[in-house]
Amino acid sequence: MEKDNRLSETYEHIKSILTANNFSVSEYRLIDYGLQFKVSILDWSRVIRVYQNKKGNIKIDYSQLKNGNYATKIQNLIEGKSLSSLPNIQKKENIDLGYPIIGTDESGKGDYFGPLVSAGICIDEQISKKLATIGVKDSKKLTDSKILELAQKVANICLDRYAIIEISPEKYNELYEQFQRENKNLNTLLAWGHAKAIEEILGKVDCNVAIADQFADERFIQSKLQEKGKRIKLIQMHKAEQHIAVAAASILARARFLEKISKLSNEYKLDLPKGASHKVIENGRKFVDVHGEEALRKVAKLHFKTTAEVIRK
Repeated sequence: MEKDNRLSETYEHIKSILTANNFSVSEYRLIDYGLQFKVSILDWSRVIRVYQNKKGNIKIDYSQLKNGNYATKIQNLIEGKSLSSLPNIQKKENIDLGYPIIGTDESGKGDYFGPLVSAGICIDEQISKKLATIGVKDSKKLTDSKILELAQKVANICLDRYAIIEISPEKYNELYEQFQRENKNLNTLLAWGHAKAIEEILGKVDCNVAIADQFADERFIQSKLQEKGKRIKLIQMHKAEQHIAVAAASILARARFLEKISKLSNEYKLDLPKGASHKVIENGRKFVDVHGEEALRKVAKLHFKTTAEVIRK
C-alpha cells in the first residue's frame, strides 16, 4: 500500500513525544493498511502499529506492548499528548483519569489590559456531576454574564477545593522583564501560575492527579511544582478544557479576570477593552494621554506589540 501522509505524520508525532521521554523509536516499516515501529528503553523493546481504516481514520494498536509499567507509560504519553492534536485519529481506548482530580487553566494571556489569572479546582465524582448539572463548560463558549453567574455557583459547590492566582499587570510586567533577563519566556510565567494553584489546593485536600492544557514544553509546569506538587501525576493535553475540572477552572479564572478589568476601568474612569483589537489601541492612547506612559504598566501587559501602537509618537 502507498503510505498515507497522516500515517507518517502520526509516526513522527509519536516519535517526538516518546524520544523526549527517553524512549528510542526505530524507523517504521510498511505493513498491510499501515506501518509499525519498535519502541525501546534499556533492555525492553516492543512494537506499535498504526493503521488507517476504511473510513480514512487513523488507529493506533498498542496490543504488542503487552502489559507493564513501560506499556502503560507509553500509552499515557501518546494518548495524552499526541492523538488529541492530530486530525481524524481515533483513540483505541480512552484513559480513565479517575477522581479526585485537579484541573487548572488561565485567563488574560491574550488580553492586553488586565491581569493574568490562573485557577485550579479539585473535583470528585459527585462534584463533577453537580458541575455538569449547572452547565459548566469551557469559558470560551460562554458569555461574560454567564461566566460570572457560573463562577459563583462553582465556588459554592467546591468551597475550599479551589485556588485562584492573580498576577496584576504591574507585577506581570515586573516578572516578565525579570524572566527576559534570565532568558526565559512567557511560558515560565504561565507555568508558575498553574503550579501555584496546584500547590495551594494540595494544602487543603489530598489529590494524586492534575490535568492542564499542554504547554510547548511539558516540563514547564512540572519544574515549578514544589514539595507537595512533585508527588502528583501531571497530565498535559491539547484541549484539556474538555475535561470538566479544567472547564470549571477556566470559569473561575475568567470571572476573576473580568472582575479585575472592570475594577481597573472604574479606577481610571476609562473603558479598558478585552483582547488586543483596534479598540484596545484606541483606548490605550486615551489612557496614555490622561495618565501618562508610565501608568500604562499598571493596567497593561507591555510586551504585547500593541504597546508600540499605543505609545507611538
